[in-house]
Amino acid sequence: MHWSLLAAVAVSPFVMLGAAGLGHAQTQALDPAGQRISGPIVHENLAVYFIHGKSAPGKVPLTLEEAMAKGVVKVRETSNVNQLEIENLGLDEVFVQSGDIVKGGKQDRSLMVSLVLPPKSGSIPIASFCVEQGRWTARGREDASQFSTASAAVPSREMKLAMKAPMPAAPPAGGNADARIVGGNSAGALRGNSAASETGERQAQVWESVRKTQAKLTGNLGSQVRSAQSASSLQLALENEKLIDAQKGYSKALKAAGESADDIVGFIFAVNGELNSADVYPSNGLFRKMWGKLLTASVIEAIGHKDEPAVTTPSIDAVTAFLAAAESGKSSEKPLNAGVKLETREADKAYLFETARAASPASPASWVHRNYLAR
Repeated sequence: MHWSLLAAVAVSPFVMLGAAGLGHAQTQALDPAGQRISGPIVHENLAVYFIHGKSAPGKVPLTLEEAMAKGVVKVRETSNVNQLEIENLGLDEVFVQSGDIVKGGKQDRSLMVSLVLPPKSGSIPIASFCVEQGRWTARGREDASQFSTASAAVPSREMKLAMKAPMPAAPPAGGNADARIVGGNSAGALRGNSAASETGERQAQVWESVRKTQAKLTGNLGSQVRSAQSASSLQLALENEKLIDAQKGYSKALKAAGESADDIVGFIFAVNGELNSADVYPSNGLFRKMWGKLLTASVIEAIGHKDEPAVTTPSIDAVTAFLAAAESGKSSEKPLNAGVKLETREADKAYLFETARAASPASPASWVHRNYLAR
């Protein structure tokens, strides 16, 4: 998907939904491959746009939420805050999205990477960040050895950036390349220490973002969202009854739009007129499975920022430029588990994170998830 800054414009089909909830720009942008953007659909301080395109062939995988509910995927505690084990016991592929929150274990965690678990995968390590600082024992009657659900996603752009945005490279010690070997430690050992330090720094930023998210939600709802059972748990805060009630108006106004066409493969959203992020999938089938969770996370983020000033809702041209800018950024790649790789593109004002399956004798390389984040 490559978005042209000189995209053609046509009338949006969402104009047929009527005046209620519609933003100022009702247009579509067409990219050279035939994808287009429609919207915005607006409710209060949240605007959503939809990416339309052709779905990839093949069976739609289960989502992590579905697979855990069926008992065919197990996410297990390792007693390492930043790494869990995941295993697909079933016969279907399972899609895991970065930002999925797994509840239980010794601390609730958010999974760091998107990937597709193959059938009968065996136990695979997966990177994670704690979103519940302090607890390290079973909570109530939960099983501390494993996780029970994956019904929520991280509702904060800042938290997502803390988890996966590239960090500035640290200069060599003393500014001298020879200083890479100190006290008998090899450069490889020092890189290992540097990686551990980076993870620790990211984890501290995630905990701070959890606290800020809880505080913003509490302030805008006029009611404490932190749970008495575990005050630091993001997951329990997201289960707060008053927060759930506050989401209903947004969901009523926006949810049906994401289910209105069989060619929607992704969405973009803006809060208070500022573009936030986008998620794109290979098929409408996978998008539809993820839409409810995506919308809920976006609504919660909007509720947390309701007290902030707003600017004009972005135009389709602005949305197209946001996607194109991210795609034009400096590229880097790294391999992940389960036969996938992560490509990161870093531009001045946006990131693109694309997870793709590695090529195999049976199939070519193919992407499984694209996440765009404003910086």
